[in-house]
Amino acid sequence: MRGRGAGLNPGNRFESLRLHVLGDELDDRLLEHPRGVQLPTMVFHDRSQRVINRVDSPDLGFNWTLNPYRGCEHGCVYCYARPTHETLGFSCGLDFETKIVVKQEAPELLRRELASPRWSGEPIVMSGVTDCYQPIEAKLQITRRCLAVMAQCCQPVGIVTKSRLVVRDLDHLKRLAEAEAVYVGISLTTLDAHLSAVMEPRASCPADRLRAMRELSDAGIPVAAILAPIIPGLNDREIPRLLESAAQAGATCATWVMLRLPYQVKALFLEWLQRHFPERRARIISQVRSMHGGELYRSTFGTRMRGTGPLAEQIAATFRVFADRCGLHRRLPQLSSASFRKPNLTGQMELFTA
Repeated sequence: MRGRGAGLNPGNRFESLRLHVLGDELDDRLLEHPRGVQLPTMVFHDRSQRVINRVDSPDLGFNWTLNPYRGCEHGCVYCYARPTHETLGFSCGLDFETKIVVKQEAPELLRRELASPRWSGEPIVMSGVTDCYQPIEAKLQITRRCLAVMAQCCQPVGIVTKSRLVVRDLDHLKRLAEAEAVYVGISLTTLDAHLSAVMEPRASCPADRLRAMRELSDAGIPVAAILAPIIPGLNDREIPRLLESAAQAGATCATWVMLRLPYQVKALFLEWLQRHFPERRARIISQVRSMHGGELYRSTFGTRMRGTGPLAEQIAATFRVFADRCGLHRRLPQLSSASFRKPNLTGQMELFTA
């Protein structure tokens, strides 16, 4: 499949019936299409009635998220969010990056929820699951319309993305920055354009992400570098260069996350390694297992995002040393709710204003 990260479409773990394509059929298809085939992106309409989601995880530093899209065209083979697509009846493999469920009414739903008497203006993180600036956003502009609502209300928001499309919305981001109500985290995994292309096929290239950092920083938007995921034996040696490049691009802080392989993401990642890095596959698998007690992944809170053991400690120490050297050892900016004002749903002027 050209331009896609996953090479498989594993059966849904919630379904008892699964379809497996036999090897002979695959061989015939390869003879017909030696350079692979392209799969178009399909769009489905999400009819959710709420868009602000509660987060209950001790590993994360936020309580609320908003995700305009379910599934992600970026096609990052390692994405921990892939299993969420199985709750929709799809596969976590190719379905996740080719069958995108969109929340067209997200801006209107957001405005209604921000106006609720129960909402107090707590910070919201966009892209807590899937990237709110994936390619389809250039056309649908759901994220932009949500940001317009937030800018109008001074609703504090943190954004995480690996797309330079975020700079399109500098007008709204600047307005939020004036109220100290926004930061943007740019995900960096590698400076190697080839590795990025096979690992994150439809995401912005590393150079474009660094340029986006610089444009955001120059516009007064706080920028964080998020080194995620760190894959031992593949990109862990790049930590010093990634931090140095991020600092030069204007980032003011940085954090990192170890590779996570929940559920059938394991199968996708192993197949991807065999396809692109067969000579390194055994070593990478061995190092991943060494950080999870012999397993490919353990979901225990507190350690699932960093791993355990000597190698995990070495990676953590490397990050600390070079983050400190580059001036990126600070925490993510604290978002302010001081300027938050509920939206007016009636269109009428209020008798009393704060």
